[in-house]
Amino acid sequence: MDPKLKAVDNEPEEQAEKKRFGGRGPVLAIAAVVIVLGVVIYMWLTAGGVSTDDAQIDGHITQVAARVGGTVVKVNVKENQFVEAGTVLVELDPRDYQVAVDRARAELADAQANAAGAATGIPLTQVSTETGVRTASGGVEEAQAGVGIADRQVEAARAQLVATQARQREKEATAVKATRDVERFKGLVAKDEIAQQQYDAAVSTAESARASADAAQSDIHAAEAAIAVAEQRARQARGTAAQAQAALQASQTGPEQLRVTKARADVANARVQQFTAALAQAELNLQRTQIKAPSSGVVSRKTVEVGQVVQPGQPFFALVSLEDVWVTANFKETQLRRMQPGQPVTISVDGLDREFKGRVDSLAAATGAKFSLLPPENASGNYVKVVQRVPVKIVLEPGQDPDHRLRPGMSVAPTVHTNASR
Repeated sequence: MDPKLKAVDNEPEEQAEKKRFGGRGPVLAIAAVVIVLGVVIYMWLTAGGVSTDDAQIDGHITQVAARVGGTVVKVNVKENQFVEAGTVLVELDPRDYQVAVDRARAELADAQANAAGAATGIPLTQVSTETGVRTASGGVEEAQAGVGIADRQVEAARAQLVATQARQREKEATAVKATRDVERFKGLVAKDEIAQQQYDAAVSTAESARASADAAQSDIHAAEAAIAVAEQRARQARGTAAQAQAALQASQTGPEQLRVTKARADVANARVQQFTAALAQAELNLQRTQIKAPSSGVVSRKTVEVGQVVQPGQPFFALVSLEDVWVTANFKETQLRRMQPGQPVTISVDGLDREFKGRVDSLAAATGAKFSLLPPENASGNYVKVVQRVPVKIVLEPGQDPDHRLRPGMSVAPTVHTNASR
């Protein structure tokens, strides 16, 4: 075949090929530029990345234990079961604690009754004390007035005796004079020197004077008797005054008795408070026979069975919360130069075929070795420098694990982008 004819035949095919590739060329060029730009950006972002495989998922693990002792009568959960907060997990035999509640309630009622009686006695004692003091004070004043009256009566009786004695002496002198006149007139009558009538008058006067003297002597005896009576009354009045004074002193102890009554009331009120607290403790112990979930989570490491006798503080199982998990990454201390809280983190989970996003929350206050049971002591021998690791807490962005597949203890590999802005 002629080469010219062959070239002519191939010309349409070359033109068609140029048209086919010529239309897709710009698109391919743009795609290549975007890919190259993405690779450059990715390399720029990951150029400052700090990674470690010494990291794991952490979470809240609560050890659920008994607060009171007893026999397990019911277990309401199984291993690896999800429970809500407040769910009754284990029930202990409540009968002993119900008896304790009933006894505490009865003791509280008795203490309240005693307190009520003691409180009632306070106003009664106060009124009785005030009344007794006023009555005793009035009795003392009355008795003292009686003593004064009795003393004045004694003085009056003695004065009357003196006056009676004076009148008796006067009457006696008059009787003696009249008697002597009779004796003189008797000789004169015999000689008829005076009239018989004058003599008779002298005799009558002498007898009257003697009678008056005898009467005055009787008045003296009466006055002496009156003195004795007045003195007896004075002694009685003084005895009454002494009794009134003693009653007053006894009534003055009323405030002390009132304070004693108030102290008894305070003791009764304190016993009410004591038994109120005892009842509250008994009711609390009764409530603690039902062990409830403190938070939502998954039951793990179950060690309790029905019929088991448990003691206070004995653990039943661990409650693992899956709603709030984070990453604890142990970075080398040489990797922390540019690491700061807030930096983004890419987290690769070994057990899941995906990556999670997070951010640096905080750096631990000390290295992991410092918190170990036997921390290293570098001054105790030959020193070998070991790169220490510092725990870093990384929190996950919310909404990435709706199914709660991240479990505490799972291994992860976080990468902190230290050149990214927070």
